[in-house]
Amino acid sequence: MVSTTKIKSVDFYRKIPRDLTEASLSGAGLSIIAALAMMFLFGMELSTYLAVTTQTSVVVDNSTDDDFLQIDFNVSFPALSCEFASVDVSDVLSTNRLNLTKTIKKVPIDPHLRETGEEYHPTPDSDLINHGDEHHDDNTYASMSLNGAIFDRISHKYGPENDGRVLLGSVDCTEEPSLCTKDDHGHQEHDSYHGNRDTESLLKMVEELLRPIKKFDGTTNHAASSIRKAPVSGGCRIEGYVRAKKVPGELVISAVSGSHSFDASRMNMTHFVNHLSFGRLISDRLLTDMKRLLPYLGLSHDRLNGKWFVNEGKFAANVTIEHYLQVVKTEVVSRRFGQEHSVIEEYEYTAHSSVAHGYYYPVAKFHFDLSPMQVLISENPKSFSHFLTNVCAIIGGVFTVAGILDSIFQSTYGIMKKVELGKNF
Repeated sequence: MVSTTKIKSVDFYRKIPRDLTEASLSGAGLSIIAALAMMFLFGMELSTYLAVTTQTSVVVDNSTDDDFLQIDFNVSFPALSCEFASVDVSDVLSTNRLNLTKTIKKVPIDPHLRETGEEYHPTPDSDLINHGDEHHDDNTYASMSLNGAIFDRISHKYGPENDGRVLLGSVDCTEEPSLCTKDDHGHQEHDSYHGNRDTESLLKMVEELLRPIKKFDGTTNHAASSIRKAPVSGGCRIEGYVRAKKVPGELVISAVSGSHSFDASRMNMTHFVNHLSFGRLISDRLLTDMKRLLPYLGLSHDRLNGKWFVNEGKFAANVTIEHYLQVVKTEVVSRRFGQEHSVIEEYEYTAHSSVAHGYYYPVAKFHFDLSPMQVLISENPKSFSHFLTNVCAIIGGVFTVAGILDSIFQSTYGIMKKVELGKNF
């Protein structure tokens, strides 16, 4: 058995009997100062331990092929009717989605961007071409060149007797002579109208074709209610989101109709961008909870918000307004317990806008190009062992320094007393 006496021999903290110690005012004051210094340094160390340091680096984007990019937008067009507004998305991989409607909301507005009615919902027969979310090749007669085969197919499928509509088309007889063949009486085989080609004469012909047609309930179809003219005024606020692959592409807002003809010289694609962002929106609550990240996030994710893009000047006709957006992904990663967790993922972009004068129908284009690199912000919290080591160093260091100062003070005080009494050292 090891005796307690031998165990006591390794005591580093041997006790001095209280009767052999002497308290002093200087020692008490120094002890209070040392205690306050310990508390202050402990608070500073605790604050440093709780604070998370960040490290910014640029790495290759690790997105997979299955990742899609969400594009949120809210754009107002004072001179584009909701009846004709179409949202299309395409990319360099030949993916084309036309006239998206599932995630898009269209609201009529006036020239001052104020709402004039409820959300616009197209009727089933409001347009000859109804694309939906994917491109359908069966309903594209309005964009095809007429030839003999196509003419016969359309004439049997569409017409006043079948769906109450009259389709108008033009043919170049030098390229399609089969549609311009004349009989013995000088009439063309496919030609059923021989009057003037002005607007009033054509409308009168359409009314005459529609007047005798009976509705399904047996009543006469009035031409006045059947001929739907294009609205002469009104704008549209287009809002919603689309999903696109993370490759260069474009979001196009244009006027599309299979039942109307447009005068490109009078189309105005002036618009006001209420909101345009990429990726999922970061809630204000999340940003408030993570104030430490504000210097790194939210600086360029809405670069176009609140800006007008006006089509005016001497080149105002046939003007397409284009926006070139270069998008960079920013991701915040937190390391806790040796594992990485993605906290926030945001997309910021730079924007350059221009107007282009062309010969086709004017549109509003938003070209987007994603960078192959991403900004990675890593949060690196301090370990608890490091914090504990620093606390011990603070307590021990302050205690030791205070003891040294007290010893120096006591020695100096003793020497001064001896000098006053005239004693030798």
